[in-house]
Amino acid sequence: MRRPRSVRDADIAGKRVLVRSDLNVPLEDGRVADDTRIRASLPTLRLLLDGDAAAVTVCSHLGRPKGEDPAFSIRPVGRRLGELLPDDRIRLLENTRFNPGETKNDPAFAQELADGNELFVQDAFGSVHRAHASTVGVARLLPAYAGLLLERELDELGRLLGDVERPLVLISGGAKVEDKLGVLKNLGGKADEVLVGGKMAEQIRSDNPLPFDVVLPVDIVAASEFSADAETKLVPYDALPEGWLGLDIGPRTRELFADRISEARTIFWNGPMGVFEWPRFSEGTKAVAEAVASSSSYSVVGGADSARALSELGLADEVSWLSTGGGAALELLEGKELPGVAAIPERT
Repeated sequence: MRRPRSVRDADIAGKRVLVRSDLNVPLEDGRVADDTRIRASLPTLRLLLDGDAAAVTVCSHLGRPKGEDPAFSIRPVGRRLGELLPDDRIRLLENTRFNPGETKNDPAFAQELADGNELFVQDAFGSVHRAHASTVGVARLLPAYAGLLLERELDELGRLLGDVERPLVLISGGAKVEDKLGVLKNLGGKADEVLVGGKMAEQIRSDNPLPFDVVLPVDIVAASEFSADAETKLVPYDALPEGWLGLDIGPRTRELFADRISEARTIFWNGPMGVFEWPRFSEGTKAVAEAVASSSSYSVVGGADSARALSELGLADEVSWLSTGGGAALELLEGKELPGVAAIPERT
């Protein structure tokens, strides 16, 4: 796997540095609801400050705004960053996606970001699968380096692509089936167990058969409608009543999945087992999170929902690596080139 040159090797003393961080965090009532990604950005920023950088300008996107929508202002993130790392040399730019040139990799916007800076550090692993102005364009204008988080993500996820200790168990859930089929097809063939829950299980059973065996749910918590207060019933997975929705895996499936996870020596988990944001449908995701966290195996968890579930349960420190990248992790494990990584010169 390609290894970009590291910020550790950059001459940063007295330099003005632009850092692309991944500060795309959930906001609630104008405050940061989960600062996991902000905390993950701190080691690189501290390295730059401790290395006597003259100024550190941080940029990131936040959500998917249509124009300059105040609801997606990055200012609450800046306040939290300032609490965690108070230093007058740090400046956070407004949401990069407020500029339409960001997602188009517009050279003019990339130049705007680069102006006044002497080095570029790419540390936003969660965004390097996008060829945007702040991930690719600016890396072509300034000497570019990989930040500490990006390096660690590539190392930890890269382990899954090599020889791994077995049994290897993949756990896949969530609703974005099309995003995860590539990973399942790339890694599933070498996995000893592939456990599938959430909406993925329904679609794999009916629409996307895989060229290897998967473990599907045996029971589900069904709901009469997509609502936190809907009527529910426990039914066999293949006997979902017409018009009802499967919003969580049932207790027999939780036990089945936990048993298979306990036997693993290497684990990759991406995607919740149901609509875990609603307490009545969170037990399946909770059971998987607890099983992964209690395992002594090498465990990697990716995807915003899986990461949030672990954080809310206080289990984030109980896994080997909690990836900050959802789509980027999936594309890396699918074997695709990541544009934001390819834009950085290779390590010599």
